[in-house]
Amino acid sequence: MSTASQASQIAQSAARPSTSKTRVWTGRILSGLVVLFLFPDAIIKFMKPAPVVEAFAHVGWPLSLANALGIVLLVCIAIYVFPRTSVLGAILLTGYLGGAVATHLRAGDPLFSHVLFPTYLGVLLWLGLYLRDERLRALVPLRS
Repeated sequence: MSTASQASQIAQSAARPSTSKTRVWTGRILSGLVVLFLFPDAIIKFMKPAPVVEAFAHVGWPLSLANALGIVLLVCIAIYVFPRTSVLGAILLTGYLGGAVATHLRAGDPLFSHVLFPTYLGVLLWLGLYLRDERLRALVPLRS
């Protein structure tokens, strides 16, 4: 085997892990951004400051449901964060975010800022998981 072909093989094998590491870290960052947004949203539901009270009144939900929604969101986030259960967590968070879309749609909120915002989070959530989880990429292979 020539030195040039050996160098080529070494360069190719060295490039693969860095691409994989970049993909995984990009997925972790995207997933982290989603968690960093949703976690305070869950916590603030327990504190019930004026914006939460106003938001619940605006969408027509009784404020007594705030604690239950906070608990559901925290449990879904925890399931999503752990690698072994992250796909289940993503499915559960997708359902939670779908409920948010329906709630904002029914309340007549603006489309791009309120109604579709949970959809944007859902896309980031699944993209982050897709990039960081080899099992999901094997299950749903994207072809170019």
